[in-house]
Amino acid sequence: MSENHAATATQQTTAPAVPAPGRRREPMFPDGPAPDPAGSHHERRIRSFQPRRSRVTTGQGEALRRLWPQWGLDIDGLSKIDLGELFGDPALPVVLEIGFGMGEATAQMAAADPGTGILGCDVHTPGQGNLLALAERNGLTNVRVANGDAIILLREMLAPDSLAGIRVYFPDPWPKKRHHKRRLIQPEFLALAATRLAPGALLHCATDWEPYAEQMLEVLTEAPGFENTQPDGGFAPRPDFRPLTRFEGQGLDKGHVVRDLLFRRA
Repeated sequence: MSENHAATATQQTTAPAVPAPGRRREPMFPDGPAPDPAGSHHERRIRSFQPRRSRVTTGQGEALRRLWPQWGLDIDGLSKIDLGELFGDPALPVVLEIGFGMGEATAQMAAADPGTGILGCDVHTPGQGNLLALAERNGLTNVRVANGDAIILLREMLAPDSLAGIRVYFPDPWPKKRHHKRRLIQPEFLALAATRLAPGALLHCATDWEPYAEQMLEVLTEAPGFENTQPDGGFAPRPDFRPLTRFEGQGLDKGHVVRDLLFRRA
């Protein structure tokens, strides 16, 4: 899960996190994102994300109730996604963003590039609601929100060569050595991503965790089907289309070094 944004509220009033004692548990959003959309349909494996449980504000909850049936989808792994149908435009190039946090940077990128669709994938319910609210407030019709495991989305639900790009901004670095196997950017993930990216499409990663940045550069450099856009084979300058987020600014103030990696599907 992305850690690139601190949790923010669209309104200060919060919805109850748990049902009152003695009441039968009902889904908070019956027509919204499912708690575990893939369920037992697919094998359990080591996951690169850890779901965060936090309160959904009134505004986020209202956005989920009203907008999820129109702009949201559960990653159940049981059906193929027609991206042209999902966005209402067969010619629209679509970029997959894995882990969008509270969605602020996603909304900025969507507003700056209305000719590109952004399919944001996350498991954080408040962030899903926040991004939907931002999309509606700013008239962003080029945003869709996917709930669940990005690996299942890529492997089971997206067609080969269907994506114009993949963005992975500030994923969980899993800093402890015994947890490195949980990091998303691994050879197996890159092999799968290469099959879903169109030729020439970009895989763009960013992190402020230097050891993870070095690992990303190593595995991407060795990954078949990818080539570094930088002639020197190193990190890339932050491209203009990636907004400088509040989280990133706080890290820079603390002396963190943010690394961007831009690799193209050969």
